[in-house]
Amino acid sequence: MPGSSLSALLMAHPFADDAGLLHTIDRSVTAGAAREAARACADSLRALGARPGSAVAVALPNGPEFVTTMFGVWLAGGVFVPMNPRFPDAEVERVLAATDPAVVVRADGARARSSTRTYDDGVAFVMWTSGTTGAPKAILHTHEAYLELLDRVLGPLRGRGSDEGAARAPTPNLIPVSLALNAGIYNALFGLRAGAALVIMDRFGTHEFAELVHRFEIRSTVLPPAALTMLTDDKSVTDLTPLRYVRSITAPLSPLQARRFTDKFGAVVLNSYGQAEIGEVIGWTAADAREHPEKVGAIGRPHHGVDIRVVGDDGTAVDRGEVGLLLVRPPNMAAGYATGEELGDRVDREGFVNTGDLARVDGDGFVWIEGRAGDLINRGGNKVFPEQVEEVLCLAPGVSEAAVVGVPDDRLGEVPVAFVVGDATDDELVALCREHLVPYKVPVAFQRIDELPRTEVGKIVRRDLVREYRPRSG
Repeated sequence: MPGSSLSALLMAHPFADDAGLLHTIDRSVTAGAAREAARACADSLRALGARPGSAVAVALPNGPEFVTTMFGVWLAGGVFVPMNPRFPDAEVERVLAATDPAVVVRADGARARSSTRTYDDGVAFVMWTSGTTGAPKAILHTHEAYLELLDRVLGPLRGRGSDEGAARAPTPNLIPVSLALNAGIYNALFGLRAGAALVIMDRFGTHEFAELVHRFEIRSTVLPPAALTMLTDDKSVTDLTPLRYVRSITAPLSPLQARRFTDKFGAVVLNSYGQAEIGEVIGWTAADAREHPEKVGAIGRPHHGVDIRVVGDDGTAVDRGEVGLLLVRPPNMAAGYATGEELGDRVDREGFVNTGDLARVDGDGFVWIEGRAGDLINRGGNKVFPEQVEEVLCLAPGVSEAAVVGVPDDRLGEVPVAFVVGDATDDELVALCREHLVPYKVPVAFQRIDELPRTEVGKIVRRDLVREYRPRSG
């Protein structure tokens, strides 16, 4: 088995065969049983016609079987294509058309398909972009590059030099998101690479999360913003000991929500930054969290081997503290797209990737995301960052969520409009915005909505809101 294959993360995991490796709320699977299940899966896939380089689409619920099937695909030399088992038929057909798998695995069994596609050597799995700015793209990740991505983040943790840290076995990695998402796969593989067990939630629930944190003594984990808010708002969940650190994933988290969670549970919430094509490139260390509590809300500092630039509209670097377009040069990135688009279209001659995000870097090297370049609202020459306005709106007692978008305006080009989940009045919201914002950032209208349109990973789909906007007549 090649050392550069992700299959080694299970097959060469340091746990003995009789040690529990994959846990859920109601059962555990030993390392030996998991390895045997992966081997059996590989044999079944070969019998169905999968060959080295074949894609295998897998639509299974969160659980140990998802993990062992993923490794079974790699043991068979295949390319893993995760699918959410709740996908509608049209979405399933889109995935199958884009990736052309030789086998499809579902909860009720596996079936062969007529497939002629063979992927390049070294391709490990296909993962989809979030689709916030257009149709999702199928990214090709290689075994070698993804191992580097994991070690990029894990390396500083391994090298901390503490005898106590070196002697202590890693706590299990709690997976509170779908394993069909990049965040789920990344955190599962990260835990195994660290030599830890995995604790898998079939779906997120506040009480189940609290019970698993207590039972497995989870000290750090990942959570999407929606889950953080659910835990903060659930009055029946009052303790998450021994949880100390939470990394916010999949979508931007406002500093307001981070502070609310920390005030209630005492655990520090840290943002990090990455994209599906380049992995995590900017993040926090425990030392930074201890030494710079005033920086909470930043996404951290660049990981080892990662170069960044912040540039203006003319492509030249801006001064420290100024907002510009974030460019990132990682040590490795995805191999391309299964659907034929060119990853290189976003990469300049020096290897810097255009992230499409606006950011600033402070005097200590911490990076602060200000929003998407495409979401920035230009109100008659004045720049409005939607996230800044949204955080103010969420201060209103009657608002649970808010999103701000730019809509066309004959005089100013575009103006900010707020979509609000809640019952605060327009007068209350205008007064609040005027208290905290300069006048040109105050939305010109407020439209009520039952829920914000989001992608599967929780990002707001702003283009849908622009289409939803109905200006008041008269």
